[in-house]
Amino acid sequence: MEKFYNETLSKLEMEIKELEIEADCSIQRIEAVIDIILKSLSEIKEYVLNRGFKNIEEEIHFFKYQKPTIISKLIYYNAIYKIETKKPYGAKPIKKYLNKELKKLKRFFDHNLDFYKYYRSNNSFLDENFFIRGKHDIKLWLDTYYFESDQTFSTSHDYKIAKIMANDLIQVYIEDQLYNNKDHRDILTDPLKLNWTGSKASMIELIYALHYQGIFDNGNTDIRLIAKYFENKFNIDLGDFYHTYLELRNRKVNRTKFLDSLRDGLIRKMDDQDER
Repeated sequence: MEKFYNETLSKLEMEIKELEIEADCSIQRIEAVIDIILKSLSEIKEYVLNRGFKNIEEEIHFFKYQKPTIISKLIYYNAIYKIETKKPYGAKPIKKYLNKELKKLKRFFDHNLDFYKYYRSNNSFLDENFFIRGKHDIKLWLDTYYFESDQTFSTSHDYKIAKIMANDLIQVYIEDQLYNNKDHRDILTDPLKLNWTGSKASMIELIYALHYQGIFDNGNTDIRLIAKYFENKFNIDLGDFYHTYLELRNRKVNRTKFLDSLRDGLIRKMDDQDER
């Protein structure tokens, strides 16, 4: 299962990246992305229904982590499609409209706070209730969607996990749209240019570390402004930096690889200089 899933996910992400590069019209691009996600999801569903799972642990892992990763992409792009096709004209109507969309995300969070806590805390004591097919407890934060879904390929909470993952990205997208209406360009302009020659992930790791330590304006500077400042100063396009941060956060080991290497490298250099 692991090999097939990883190959399918890798292929899907590559096709999405190619579409984002080649397609001119954003609406058409989103439609195409949704189509390939649906195709990948169909392939995985067919594989799961034909093969089944080796044990309960594999089933829980699939419905808690693997399926939600792909479903979250579908939810995200479908939400962006709706936002873009329904967006009004004019700066003030757009701002009002986007803020309304943010409030929808907040309502979902408020209505599912207990499950957010369970998921964010990496708990597992209820996993057999949440992520095994055919098992559900009406008292455990069930959505009506579950009863309407194909229960041969769904559990009571796999969609909710996907929704949480997607909402993180949708929030960033909406806030970026709101941010782009503001004029911060005067802060970002400077004739001096330095080229960042490390990886994007390394810069993103550094930016978040500085931000969470409150290095800039006592922690009051928006993370997007910091990212744009770094992009401008060091001639790099960070792309969907929040998505990269989520990947860093989900690393099983060595979540701060770049920061650890900076520390180790600096200590090594200091030790070498002490020995001279």
